[in-house]
Amino acid sequence: MTLKDSFSLAYRTVRSNKLRTGITVAIIAFGIMALIGIITAIDAMNGSLRDSFSTMGANGFTVSYKERFRFGNDNQTEKVDKTKKQKKSNLDKPIELHEAELFKKSFNYPALVSIALSGPGATEIRYKSKKTNPNVSVRGGDENYLDVNGFSVEAGRNFNLLDVQTGRNVCLLGSDVAVKLFGETNKDKAVDKIINIGGIPYRAIGVLKSKGSSALLRADNVVITSYNNVRRMSNVSPSFVIGVKANDLQLLPAAVDEATAVFRGIRKLTPKDDENFVIEKSDKLAETFISLLSSIQGAAGLIGLITLIGAAIGLMNIMLVAVNERTREVGLIKALGGKKRNIRQQFLFESIIISLLGAIFGIILGVLIGNLFSMFLHTGFVVPWGWVITGIVICSAVGLLAGLWPAIKASRLNPITALRYE
Repeated sequence: MTLKDSFSLAYRTVRSNKLRTGITVAIIAFGIMALIGIITAIDAMNGSLRDSFSTMGANGFTVSYKERFRFGNDNQTEKVDKTKKQKKSNLDKPIELHEAELFKKSFNYPALVSIALSGPGATEIRYKSKKTNPNVSVRGGDENYLDVNGFSVEAGRNFNLLDVQTGRNVCLLGSDVAVKLFGETNKDKAVDKIINIGGIPYRAIGVLKSKGSSALLRADNVVITSYNNVRRMSNVSPSFVIGVKANDLQLLPAAVDEATAVFRGIRKLTPKDDENFVIEKSDKLAETFISLLSSIQGAAGLIGLITLIGAAIGLMNIMLVAVNERTREVGLIKALGGKKRNIRQQFLFESIIISLLGAIFGIILGVLIGNLFSMFLHTGFVVPWGWVITGIVICSAVGLLAGLWPAIKASRLNPITALRYE
């Protein structure tokens, strides 16, 4: 009895027991589907987060009075030297307008500096009888805001110094807002139209090119005006944010050091004082969220592992039942000259075939389900090849281990006893 004969017999046996095989394959497929599906969704979220948060490119950073997003206790960032005396006036101190403007004037480095102020984040924008949902973000910036934050003008013009200094009621419409109010084909007609923001008329001087908003950060669902105009609104941020875009990626580390030194002087910090502001590179927020997603990835692996352990136990029980049902068959094979090795091979092949079938169906379903998140997040089709290969290897191991004891038990049967078995 050759290896090919053992495999052929195992395959025919698996195919003939459709119900038993189907149930076992479904159990294994569910475990792999859970693992691959969650991993695929996380990969899609990683790509979306990088695209959403890295708005200024690799050569940009922001200066703010505290971290914009903070999760748990970061001992490295929250570490305070208790031997240093802190001025109470310097702790948790928002960045004021004169500080931001002085930094912009004093930062003599090959870089572009922008001043920004966040306005209300749930605003309804109206044009005649049309209106948006009350979820539009209003932001304030200056003449450099678009360039520093990765926006570009599709129609109309950018702010000029007069717009910023006077704080007059002019604005730039994000692509989603322009489409909502004027239509996909007519959004260019928004230029010079009077729209209503929070009950106040504004003249739209331009429409922004789409940045490809994701479900996580809707960068196109915005209206941008000058920071001096946003200051007059309600529900605005208590602190200004300074954006810096270095002219070259290689200049970024030196630009960060220079910005730190300049702003320490503006904040009147002594050499003994800790910094009461935070400098964040443009991709830091993405890295923060991605590090959190890694814990979800670990949980996905645990879910898949627990399910596969249950599947392995079920597969072993089914194979043990198969041994009892086919005792006479085993006795007949031995009587015809089959060896213990041939019996072991047959049962191991059956177990591995069932396990690999579960892996194939589970991987296909997991990739499809995971890519539903890709469609929702507007990212490309994602296939986590590393985890796909890992899943196949794990399922092969599960099949091998689950079928090992039943195969050994079957190979040890006495042929005379087996032929008598009823």
